[in-house]
Amino acid sequence: LHVVIAASHAGVSVGEDGATHQCCEDIALMRVLPGMTVFSPCDAVEASQATEAALLAKGPVYLRLSRPGVPAVNGADYRFTPGKGVVLAEGRDLTLVATGLMVHRALEARALLKERGIDAAVLNIHTIKPIDADLVAAYAAKTGLVVSVEEHSVIGGLGGAVAEVLGERAPARLVRIGIEDTFGTSGPWNEVLTHYGLTAEAIAQKAQAAFRR
Repeated sequence: LHVVIAASHAGVSVGEDGATHQCCEDIALMRVLPGMTVFSPCDAVEASQATEAALLAKGPVYLRLSRPGVPAVNGADYRFTPGKGVVLAEGRDLTLVATGLMVHRALEARALLKERGIDAAVLNIHTIKPIDADLVAAYAAKTGLVVSVEEHSVIGGLGGAVAEVLGERAPARLVRIGIEDTFGTSGPWNEVLTHYGLTAEAIAQKAQAAFRR
């Protein structure tokens, strides 16, 4: 049935409400349901257009929304296309594959990596199911190193979906950045993200370490 589930307060950025209110397993749970489409928009522009796409879709849709405001990634000319990832930046050394709240942080991490002599591509994967396997495979083949970044468990979410693509289509090294098989914790949302290594600097450090190996 065409049921649209629009769920706010995803991930650990709920902040002070703590682990009982921080959902870091939802992408994995929804992705496994037959026929379910999973949208995870990165900013207000994309969220608005993803909502319209969800209303026009066939079958069930899960729309993942975060609580805090985030910087705009997309301009007024942006057009959301379900199932098609967006290339936000080109790069030759590695590929940052991000979704939702982490997209703008991946862009910030790219700038930090650039200062360190590492050229990173950035992909916005707003549709986690069906994932844009062609785009992910193409950039995996191009750079040989993929770093997934998500405000979700590293198990079963974006990183899991990317791993499936790489295993079947384009073998490449993969580093998954996210919540490491644990529940959330209470605190101001930015501090909670810092605690779990979901800052631009932490992302850049992990990507740099993987590239230097």
